[in-house]
Amino acid sequence: MHVNTEKPIIGITTGDLNGVGPELIIKTFSDTRLIELCTPVIFASNKLINFYRKLSPEHTFNFVSTKDMSQLNLKQVNIFNCWEDEVALQPGVLTEAGGKYAIRSLMVATQCLKDGQLDALVTAPIHKSNTNIPDFPFTGHTPFFKDKFGAKDVLMLLYNDKLRVALATEHIPISKVAQTITKELLVSKLNLLKETLIKDFGLDKPKIAVLGLNPHAGDEGQIGNEEQTVIKPVVDQFRAANNLVFGPYSADAFFARGSYTEFDAVLAMYHDQGLVGFKTLAEGGGINYTAGLPVIRTSPDHGTAFDIAGKNIAEPESFREAVFQCLDLLRQRREYAANTANPMKRGRIEKERSTES
Repeated sequence: MHVNTEKPIIGITTGDLNGVGPELIIKTFSDTRLIELCTPVIFASNKLINFYRKLSPEHTFNFVSTKDMSQLNLKQVNIFNCWEDEVALQPGVLTEAGGKYAIRSLMVATQCLKDGQLDALVTAPIHKSNTNIPDFPFTGHTPFFKDKFGAKDVLMLLYNDKLRVALATEHIPISKVAQTITKELLVSKLNLLKETLIKDFGLDKPKIAVLGLNPHAGDEGQIGNEEQTVIKPVVDQFRAANNLVFGPYSADAFFARGSYTEFDAVLAMYHDQGLVGFKTLAEGGGINYTAGLPVIRTSPDHGTAFDIAGKNIAEPESFREAVFQCLDLLRQRREYAANTANPMKRGRIEKERSTES
């Protein structure tokens, strides 16, 4: 893996070609101060970028073009041309081409990440309705990266400076959530959450809250018993192993009363349970991070936003923060690796002391 300790090379995928992704990329990297922190490589085509650059004329966006990762300009924004095809662009419209080339961008960028030509990746939003193609049999980015990197398990984690919310289940129907929540699943997700909080966020002893599945966390079994039979036994198991894991909590009261401020992270049982609260509190500034991978991948916490695409009104704050967080996570992971590379065991210290005496 190529990890540039001085100036990381960060891959950027376009997301849906007709969504807000290209506009956000242009607005974000028009601020040349970012080029001092990293070398961006946008996986797209010159024609795509030029099209959207004309829609944001007040932003000065300069780039160099390449088809060779060994020929990057480290002092400029680089466009890595993934295709030469003439693609009809229709901002705000869900089209087959918009999804097809979004996946092309993602596939090429991810392969470069696997090959060590990138240090990390920031992904713009895709839309599930036009990415369900034979080359991409996934419900989103998270399961795709799990498959691509052969991870045993991964964890969708959304966060900002106020809270971190992880999901036990992701993009599955509500009708399948209860049967998917098992002790084995929760153990895996909690281990991943604990590990990423330590390794990627620098928290030596993280405090984690676990939400219940049913209303009022089951009301002592009156509204479902998953809390008693599945969730609480796992919480007790982690507590017995000297971990700061608590719950299960009733989700509505947990967010409404501000209980999240007492924890380093929250594990929600399903998508909307965690993300309604998170997105309300994050106010558009959240980051989506895939924990459990050997690489760093971040993205903004919003979707393709077809309703405003091409109108030059998309706000780049979340995408810009995804870039900043990508760099912070890289630095934190490097520091953790350096600090734990050659730990001295306690027994060795005591042996050396006895020898000296």
